[in-house]
Amino acid sequence: MSSTPETPDTAGTPGTAEFPEQIDEPGMDPFSLPDAQQARAQRVHASLFRIAERHAATDAQRARQVHPTVLAPHEAVRLVAFLMSGAALRDEGEPEVDRADITAALSLLPLVRGELDELEAGLLRMARGRGMTWPEVAFGLGLGTPQAARQRYERLVGRIRAEGETGEE
Repeated sequence: MSSTPETPDTAGTPGTAEFPEQIDEPGMDPFSLPDAQQARAQRVHASLFRIAERHAATDAQRARQVHPTVLAPHEAVRLVAFLMSGAALRDEGEPEVDRADITAALSLLPLVRGELDELEAGLLRMARGRGMTWPEVAFGLGLGTPQAARQRYERLVGRIRAEGETGEE
């Protein structure tokens, strides 16, 4: 029992002398689940910043991932999307994005998806090879359970095998 006198209005209320460590702020309710989407968005931002700061801080480091004269498929798709949305501005004399550009970008999506599947499966194999547990992998992927992470990996591997057998992208 608290040594301070309690009134019926504040007895046992978070944010009072009886519970000084709890703060009455939105999102700080200790009895509510955290917002998974908000937490994931914060981790995505922090992840991009961390990798950029540690592995892409210089022009030379950033150049490791970009072919000097040819766009990678994901870069081409992103460029068309950015130009269409206004996130990137056209240079003077550069043509507007047309239907053929959009069709070309859409045509690249299966290739981009296949490359991303291979990249994700490889990263998951390396993470497990470095001793990461399925719960740690699930956290990194924003999944709720270790089982979901393992099933995702198995689906990726199955999709990669199927694409390899049919030769489709």
